[in-house]
Amino acid sequence: MIIGLTSFLGAGKTTICDYLVKKGFVFYSLSDVIRDEIKSRGLEITRERLQDVGNEIRKKLGNSVLADKILEKIEKEPDKNYVIDSIRNPAEIQVLRQRKNFTLVFVDAPIELRFKRIKTRKREKDPMTLEEFKKAEQKELESQDSANQQLLKCKEMSDFIITNDSTLEAVYKKIGELLEGLR
Repeated sequence: MIIGLTSFLGAGKTTICDYLVKKGFVFYSLSDVIRDEIKSRGLEITRERLQDVGNEIRKKLGNSVLADKILEKIEKEPDKNYVIDSIRNPAEIQVLRQRKNFTLVFVDAPIELRFKRIKTRKREKDPMTLEEFKKAEQKELESQDSANQQLLKCKEMSDFIITNDSTLEAVYKKIGELLEGLR
């Protein structure tokens, strides 16, 4: 089974990934491919740089390149369960859908709650005001350039939406029920 996760900033993908890893899933993030590229350039990892370099890589090597690289790893051990984080482009979904055991989950939460979460995690220079947060998010939602992030299209392509607006126990229950349904 391969569970793919996509969401708006701060909705709780990492929380769900952590839960699935505890359930025996192997974790991969498309963003790790981008982080490796940024590190190889000797640059600091920031959210904006992740977006820009990810878009650059897609333009240069094809819109599905990040998913292609993760699938190469998965194909070495096809009998395991996987969770793939940071899916942000429809071409990535199309490539992953070629695997019949792939399910795309969109994780959602209200914007105020998502902003509160990212303020507390303090990762890769996340925006620290609601206005900065909205501006950063807008860059990810849609673009005329097919190589860029397109989260609205990814949401439309999702098989399931999990709303993460309550307790950890509540979201764990939702993902547990989803897994049972998929089995």
